[in-house]
Amino acid sequence: MEGMISTCSRIFSSGLFTVNKPTHTTRARTLSHRLSGYRFRLRAMADSATPFKKVQIQRDDTTFDAYVIGKDDAPGIVVLQEWWGVDFEIKNHAEKISQFDSGYKALIPDLYRGKVGLDVAEAQHLMDGLDWQGAVKDIQASVNWLKSNGSKKVGVTGYCMGGALAIASSVLVPEVNAVVAFYGVPSPELADPVNAKAPVQAHFGEDDAFVGFSDVKMEPDCSWMYNRNNLGRASMIAEFA
Repeated sequence: MEGMISTCSRIFSSGLFTVNKPTHTTRARTLSHRLSGYRFRLRAMADSATPFKKVQIQRDDTTFDAYVIGKDDAPGIVVLQEWWGVDFEIKNHAEKISQFDSGYKALIPDLYRGKVGLDVAEAQHLMDGLDWQGAVKDIQASVNWLKSNGSKKVGVTGYCMGGALAIASSVLVPEVNAVVAFYGVPSPELADPVNAKAPVQAHFGEDDAFVGFSDVKMEPDCSWMYNRNNLGRASMIAEFA
């Protein structure tokens, strides 16, 4: 357990991300137009030749696709998408994770069932339509698939929407061994981070006001520290043990 969480710390502390959310509709629309062509190209890249193995995972009465990369017997990491879906960026993250240190087996579950958002409006629509409890079940099935296929320990990491789901998995998926989340917090109706059953390391901006972490420095079971990314902006890393 200690090895997994310390390794996760080394993986993710090296590159913190700062996300500036548009405060006006016009800015959001401008960003959407600029990103749409970029996202289209990234989607095409994600669908082209990649070293990932595509597998199908069964849970309850549904089957979903997942993308796996890394050594068969390596510790597993479930890598959760942002609100865009399984695009080039999330695959790039998973590939880098699989190559770190002695090697990991990274698995990306396709929570959107093949759909990818090409602009902000479409991504928002996809996230709004997501069955969050079903997504947690997808994560649990992914963790169990990794443990049934050579990984003795499995962690979960995610970004934005995926960060929220990663934290939810620490509460709702007992098979998870460790969680590292980036700028995302689940709704209180889905999961309360205080009830996490696995070690959680959460990365977020100093000025973030996400419910669940606004009083992180006052939480007795949480250790925290400040870090600065290469833009000179302060970030905070919280760890629940």
